[in-house]
Amino acid sequence: MTRLLTLLLALFALSLPARAADDISAASRSVVRVVTVAMVDGEVVGFGHGSGIAISPTRIVTNAHVVESAAKYPGNVALGVVPSEGQKSYAGKLVAIDTARDLALVEITEGRLPPAAIYTGPLDSGADVVALGYPGNVDLATARSANDYITPRSPTRSEGNMSNMQAVDGVAMLIHTAKISRGNSGGPLVDQCGRIAGINTAITRADDGDSPFAFAIAGRELTRFLTDARQEYASVGTPCLSMAEADARERAAIEAEARAREQADAAKEAAARLDRELKQARAEEDALASRENRIALAGVFFVIGALAAGAALLFYSQKNIRNAKIAGGAGAVLMIGAAVLFVTRPDAHAEIGEEAAKATSAAAPTLAQGNFLCTIRPDRSRITVSATTDVPITIGKNGCVNGRTQYTRGADDRWQRILVPNEEATVTVASIDSAGRDYRVDRYLLDAETMAKARETRAAVTLKSCTADPDALAGLAAQQDAIRSALPASPNERLVYRCQPASAAAAAAAGD
Repeated sequence: MTRLLTLLLALFALSLPARAADDISAASRSVVRVVTVAMVDGEVVGFGHGSGIAISPTRIVTNAHVVESAAKYPGNVALGVVPSEGQKSYAGKLVAIDTARDLALVEITEGRLPPAAIYTGPLDSGADVVALGYPGNVDLATARSANDYITPRSPTRSEGNMSNMQAVDGVAMLIHTAKISRGNSGGPLVDQCGRIAGINTAITRADDGDSPFAFAIAGRELTRFLTDARQEYASVGTPCLSMAEADARERAAIEAEARAREQADAAKEAAARLDRELKQARAEEDALASRENRIALAGVFFVIGALAAGAALLFYSQKNIRNAKIAGGAGAVLMIGAAVLFVTRPDAHAEIGEEAAKATSAAAPTLAQGNFLCTIRPDRSRITVSATTDVPITIGKNGCVNGRTQYTRGADDRWQRILVPNEEATVTVASIDSAGRDYRVDRYLLDAETMAKARETRAAVTLKSCTADPDALAGLAAQQDAIRSALPASPNERLVYRCQPASAAAAAAAGD
């Protein structure tokens, strides 16, 4: 049964070709169209739309001017939110509005959206940026009916460069060259990692051949607005690295750690070799002393034996047969004992090879057990959407992590588990090395179709807890391989943590 399951999962994986991870596509999942419909006496008298982006699973940021009519006429204007994926749209309600910053917060009454993260670090002049949204001129060219405005579809992307930041009416604005038009209002301006750098709000006119420029409300204004609205959000302040750059940094860090371990191992080996040499010298000294003591004792026995033999001859000449026998017997025993001691004297050289072999032998690597506290390594990570707080991990017997999640051992001696949640549109590959020193989390931000296929593959194995059953572990490993083969070639995010025993971490914290 296990072999059949393995084959089916492998065949299923072949039907899911891997593709390259795209951070802009990942951000596009969070982009929505915001629609306003004005009604009087049951008839539609007005229709408007703009763009927005989810900053929580149920809340969207857009421009205040996009939903201004809903704020002024709440009884007559309905709000709608059309996601970029799926089959349906959702009703929305206005939660907060700031006309000075031209920002608004809208909540959907059902459904969930993949939230994006806000970039809070500096954005340099000339940096590549991308505008995402639903420009009206594209809608005019592609829409064939009103239903096209409420049908989920991917947002349009437009690439450009960051120019600079300027204040407009006291509000910090990012000036950029990504092309936008009416309909892009409220949509995000993202960096190359797909993080929100600003919210697009306006464009300059291009009269008399002037080059157009676009304005986006700066991220710092957005975070202040959300804080005032008591809305939680994800934020990342680290610079955007490509996965190739992150891989290069990780390889460099791993190689540096490997060199450090080699140097430490070489120092230990040198110390062990010196210790063996000292032990060898002491052993040879002890062996030589024992040999000399044995020879000296044999000499004493021989001399005493010879004296006893001489006494026996003397007694015999005096016709004292009884004493002659006693002295002769004692002399014979002593001389035989001297011969035995001399023959069995120890060698002057000693070997400690068996002890050295014991010192250098190594057991096959197994997963370390215990409670660990893992701290992020920014120099080895590519952080795009996730928080980087410390992660406590409890590793039990046979790869049981945190008492409930079964990890399996891979070909690279890392223990891993691929997590495919029901709600979040993210596949997570968590792995830890056998020594329990290095914990790594690769996150793939996937589209709805790929997530549905990953969930289908996950459903083939129903293992929900830790186990030592070989068949269950084999089925889990086959399932994990099938899911991994369907993932993009590289993740959108990689978090690398350095782990140490929780007791040591607590002691270090107390020392600080």
